[in-house]
Amino acid sequence: MQNTSRNNISRRSFVTTAAAGIAALGAIGPIAPSAHAQEIETPSEWPVSDFNKLLHHPAEVKQMFDLTGANGGGFEHIQNSYNSLHFGFGIPANQIQIVTVTRAMATVLIFDDYAWKKYKLGVMSKINDPKTGKPAERNIFYSSKTNLKYTSNDPNDADSIYQDSSIQALQHRGLRILGCHLATWFIAKYAAKKNHLTQPTQEIYNDLAAHTLPGVLIVAAAVGAIGLLQSKGHYSYLFVG
Repeated sequence: MQNTSRNNISRRSFVTTAAAGIAALGAIGPIAPSAHAQEIETPSEWPVSDFNKLLHHPAEVKQMFDLTGANGGGFEHIQNSYNSLHFGFGIPANQIQIVTVTRAMATVLIFDDYAWKKYKLGVMSKINDPKTGKPAERNIFYSSKTNLKYTSNDPNDADSIYQDSSIQALQHRGLRILGCHLATWFIAKYAAKKNHLTQPTQEIYNDLAAHTLPGVLIVAAAVGAIGLLQSKGHYSYLFVG
């Protein structure tokens, strides 16, 4: 589903989207009726300036992918968008800025192999490693199979970067990934419950936040970032479940 109107997210749809995203994290338990300092961030607690640079990026074409599912399928759509915009529509590569906002269970996609193994994110997200057939203990969507070394510049050649939908390859082409603070917080709570961990949620959250993929920015809330990217940043919107 595509929505190119930056005014299309109403207050009601914002609340509905946020609730659906949190519900998709699984049986973590209800949100406390009063806000906790650890769950709600203020501008002094996260790098707002980095987000604002992305928000006001001067690229000719700015596109945002809203990812909620953990299956990684959205990255193939992003690859297609880069290729079609550049080769099909003739937009210079340096005039294309694509952002993916990960929320709900898609939040697991922002973490490195350490976090996937330690907190059993493969079990949590029901993602199996194709090499083992068992729940993934690594982020199977990150690494380029060629370590960013390609033998061809032909966009139709399987040995070119243009046919590589790994996160690493897409980041090399300019993709920026935003993670959700609140979703990360609830993943920390869920990991503690399911793995019978005794550490405080804040400690687990800090460990997860320290093990995001290179270049990932965790924002105060994904749904808020989506609204700002549309209304102030003039990013077009695409949803990938």
